[in-house]
Amino acid sequence: MEPGVIGDIMIGEMEGEKIGPELLLLFAIILLVPLVMAFLSLTLKNRTNRWANIIVGMVFVVLQLVSLGDAVARSSAWMILMDFSKLVAPALIVWYAWKSKQKA
Repeated sequence: MEPGVIGDIMIGEMEGEKIGPELLLLFAIILLVPLVMAFLSLTLKNRTNRWANIIVGMVFVVLQLVSLGDAVARSSAWMILMDFSKLVAPALIVWYAWKSKQKA
């Protein structure tokens, strides 16, 4: 974390914006998606699982591209590294899901 970020979060602000229940719900959903996707990969049929991975993976790729642009604008090396790594994982999931062969 950059200096002052934890203090801002503790008083209920983030980047100058008030942290409300809607934002907390959004963060909770974003954190729960990988857990739900792991469970669904065990329970869904192959074709449905493949498309779920492609769609959800693309959503996360787009979210990370936006975040990466913000990190580059701030010129924070650690943030660029972390956001880039969070971009690579869903991109690879999409790639492998797209390339996977369908079982009959």
